Amino acid sequence: MSATIKYDEVETGQQIEAADYPVRRVDLVMYAGASGDFNPIHWNERFAKTVGLPDVIAHGMYTMAQGGRFVTDWAGDPGAVVDYSVRFSSMVVVPDDDEGATITVSGVIEQKLEDKRVLVALTARSGDSRVLSRARAVVQLA
Repeated sequence: MSATIKYDEVETGQQIEAADYPVRRVDLVMYAGASGDFNPIHWNERFAKTVGLPDVIAHGMYTMAQGGRFVTDWAGDPGAVVDYSVRFSSMVVVPDDDEGATITVSGVIEQKLEDKRVLVALTARSGDSRVLSRARAVVQLA
């Protein structure tokens, strides 16, 4: 596979349309199984509250993965992501209801680099909170 976005068709400052990623408790349980991270703050409301959290929270790496998913969906090829890094700035609180939570990710082309690569700056929010900061991906375009 190769990226479906062409380097010559993007510009610095170009916005990448936001995408919403719903998060429900069942998603966290499945992620726990895949990652091996069974910390009860990610699935047990009673435990999460006893340690001072408002409710069950999503795994940080799950939240980071949604940013990565956003970039790979945009680029059209998971292999096009050359580098990806974030800092965690807030929690994604996931209530036990039919709605759960939503992680909204958007991006902007921050810089065009050499060799048909671009630096994409990401914004990831859940509710009123920015959940990832300094989120950046270097993407190899066609």
